[in-house]
Amino acid sequence: MKELFDVTIIGGGPAGLYSAFYSGLRGMKTKILEAQPSLGGKVTLYPEKMIWDVGGQPPVTGGVFAKQLVEQALTFQPTVFTKKKVGFIEKDSNNQFILTTDDGNKHYSKAVILANGGGIITPKRLEIEGSSRFEGNNLHYKMPSIKSLHNKVVMISGGGNAAIDWAVELLSIAKKVILVYRRGEAGAHEAQVDKLENSNATILKNTVIRSLEGVGSYLDEAVLENVWTGEITKERVDHVLVHHGYHQDNSLDISDNLLMERTKDGFYHGNAQGCTSQEGIFAAGDNIFYEGKVNLLVGAFQDAVNAVNSVKNYIDPAAPATAMVSSHNEQFDERNHEIVREMLG
Repeated sequence: MKELFDVTIIGGGPAGLYSAFYSGLRGMKTKILEAQPSLGGKVTLYPEKMIWDVGGQPPVTGGVFAKQLVEQALTFQPTVFTKKKVGFIEKDSNNQFILTTDDGNKHYSKAVILANGGGIITPKRLEIEGSSRFEGNNLHYKMPSIKSLHNKVVMISGGGNAAIDWAVELLSIAKKVILVYRRGEAGAHEAQVDKLENSNATILKNTVIRSLEGVGSYLDEAVLENVWTGEITKERVDHVLVHHGYHQDNSLDISDNLLMERTKDGFYHGNAQGCTSQEGIFAAGDNIFYEGKVNLLVGAFQDAVNAVNSVKNYIDPAAPATAMVSSHNEQFDERNHEIVREMLG
């Protein structure tokens, strides 16, 4: 027997997670469908990066912040599925949405919130034979713990903002930082590039990694090639960090009888209330565009609140336009008492 939810959220990143929390606050039966093995979204790609720009939140690492987002999202016990990629959305004769995932299962919902950002993101990997055996040890596609890189020789491959940021961050941590990138100039923020060029880092321009050598599953040497001269060199390394960008899979098919307008850049065209051009389908986060859009984490949270409120009024037009503030909301009464009891011992 099919189970019908009030709202199904596609995507378990910041916008989707806060949508789940707020829809629980509004008393809706909620489901999250996330394509990746775990919740957290893009924030989990930078577990050691400091986040400074969330209101009321002291500086926090991406890993800790993602954990807090997930904990908050589960407050009202939504149904959560990971490793479930939604491939098709349609609407049946009962005005219910049917979401089909890549395993062939169908999920039924009164409304949908698209919170899948630019799609499923996976790091671009080195196209080097045998390199996969080093993954999970000292070949990394996201920043490992800072502690593991302390006083180590670290090579970073990539010339974009993330790679340069990693290199600058490790200047005071690693024994030696080696940066390699294919182009003649880095395509990153000028201030960060200047910091790197005025440091003791080794910068190898017009250079690529041709092979990685090591014993067993641990690499200890990178074989490099200068793409202009063809010169081959070797560097002894303890760790290699690769940031060549991401593959983005935003393939999501929608039934022909559903109208989902997109901007020329591929964003869903909508409004500040999270409404898209299709009644019953809402959006929050990086995948929606409207005038006044704030492309920050705090903007994703505002999108989530507005989208959830719109869902609530779509399902129940007589419902209040917004939820009661948390300090007065009866759903938190028992939790507040528990916290007070813990404080009093």
